[in-house]
Amino acid sequence: MKLRMLRLLLGLSAVTLLSPAASAQEDPDSLAAATQQLDSGVALARRQIAADLTGALGTLERVLFANPEAVPPRLLYASLLCRLDDRQGAELELGLLAGKRIDDSDWAGVTAACGAVPRPARGKGKKR
Repeated sequence: MKLRMLRLLLGLSAVTLLSPAASAQEDPDSLAAATQQLDSGVALARRQIAADLTGALGTLERVLFANPEAVPPRLLYASLLCRLDDRQGAELELGLLAGKRIDDSDWAGVTAACGAVPRPARGKGKKR
């Protein structure tokens, strides 16, 4: 029984060490490169959410610094702020999206985390 538990713990440690999110956190250059690109930065943040909400928040901050007009990462950022009990911060972030086009599926993530919040006025522009 002890041997089985030891193998299980070693296996979980190996999976954690080999995961893309963990390796990006270990290597600052990889993290910087991932967060410069919109899609890879958001994907990294989504992988981090399960283990580290504040780490995911930091990743999204870097993504938004490089891509300030991007809608999906700002929505994800706002939803994480709600999950971390910063509803006022989330509402400020959502206010930055006035006039932007917001997909219903992206908005569903916000309402799942924040509950009922006013949706920014719709725009006819591009999503990104």
